[in-house]
Amino acid sequence: MAVASQQTVSPKTLLRLGRVSNLPTVWTNVLAATVLAGGVWQSARTGLVLLAMSLFYVGGMYLNDYFDRAIDARERPDRPIPAGEISANAVAAAGFGMLCAGIVLLATTGVAAAATGLILAGLIVAYNLFHKGVSISPVTMGLCRAFVYFGAAAAVSGGVSWPAAIAGFTLTAYVAGLTYAARQENLNRVGNLWPLVLLCAPMILALPALQQGAPAIAIYLALIGWTAYAVYLLARRPMAGAVPRAVGALIAGISLVDATFLASIGAIMPAILAVAGFAATMMLQRYIAGT
Repeated sequence: MAVASQQTVSPKTLLRLGRVSNLPTVWTNVLAATVLAGGVWQSARTGLVLLAMSLFYVGGMYLNDYFDRAIDARERPDRPIPAGEISANAVAAAGFGMLCAGIVLLATTGVAAAATGLILAGLIVAYNLFHKGVSISPVTMGLCRAFVYFGAAAAVSGGVSWPAAIAGFTLTAYVAGLTYAARQENLNRVGNLWPLVLLCAPMILALPALQQGAPAIAIYLALIGWTAYAVYLLARRPMAGAVPRAVGALIAGISLVDATFLASIGAIMPAILAVAGFAATMMLQRYIAGT
């Protein structure tokens, strides 16, 4: 590790640590929450929130590698810390620093946003500390995404509106479902199928999209089709690496969830941007692993 602390850290290492390929899903979370809260998404304030939530996400991913470094040394020795590409202390300092910066940025938009930022930071740290072997940790992960919604809504409206709150908790179910499903040894037994119900939660909430015209219907059906494809990979595992591929697909699908929420209220242009976020995530995952 002494060598790692003296050498220059490559940009690729920093990008891998932050799983930056998934950042578009955070941006579409902010977009959807802003619109659902009645805010103006084409504003400098929204840009500030995008930056803050990006710092929370990347900082959380850094801390994930820091707290999992001993496990990674046994199971994934190619990760940056066990591979000696960067020191554990540097990763921890960067991770906590980004969380603090995210809180400060949100605080500039108001007290409510600052409070959600503090809670989000606490959830991120709690997940990274306790997620191994804790059965409810996927729910904690889902709540991290919900508080991205809550923070964005609070930043643009001074509070969390009911539409943004309901959408945030529905996204919690989706994220928890994909995490639980990925943990199952197999999905061939009836008792293991319950996570799939959680994946369906956004489809139920967004049913009004079917009344919003052809583009909204197409987005809604895209979410169903993409989720079904990922579930097929999880259940059948037709090729090597099917599970991480399915998890990456479902993570990218978060942007489709956002798009479907937007489509359900007739916000078609923001919904199309969220679909673009999905496409960007899938493209970036080809170069930087999302898991």
